[in-house]
Amino acid sequence: MNLKREFPRIPFHEDFWKWQGWGKALMELHLNYEQATPFALQREDKDPETIRKAVEPRLMARKETGVIEIDTLTTLKGVPREAWEYRLGTYSALEWILERYKEKTPKDPTIREKFNTYKFADYKEQVIDLLMRVCTVSVDTMKIMKEMPKEI
Repeated sequence: MNLKREFPRIPFHEDFWKWQGWGKALMELHLNYEQATPFALQREDKDPETIRKAVEPRLMARKETGVIEIDTLTTLKGVPREAWEYRLGTYSALEWILERYKEKTPKDPTIREKFNTYKFADYKEQVIDLLMRVCTVSVDTMKIMKEMPKEI
């Protein structure tokens, strides 16, 4: 389609109002993800006295078991399989969050010394809350998408 010469064509489907409902539901779900009800993941916190190790961020997803390792002390369990199916490019939405919040060491020594102030521990609770909300959004998105016909 050449938009310089023609108007865009929007296909009309017999079940247009179904598509409109799905689109509206998806839009509201994704725009208001911060207000989504947190998914009821089981949080396990180990006692730091019994571990006797330094608390290190892990931010690892174990899809096959439905587990997210936050750090050496905290684990989230019960992530449903559908939550991993919703993807943002090559990552699932949950994996995308885990990747973005990892601590990274800059290569440049000046930047590493003077400006590398990010510590995951300062944002741990916010990330856990975000993961639980995005889990809800991912599961609900996949429910809506499974209602849609495969072929248009």
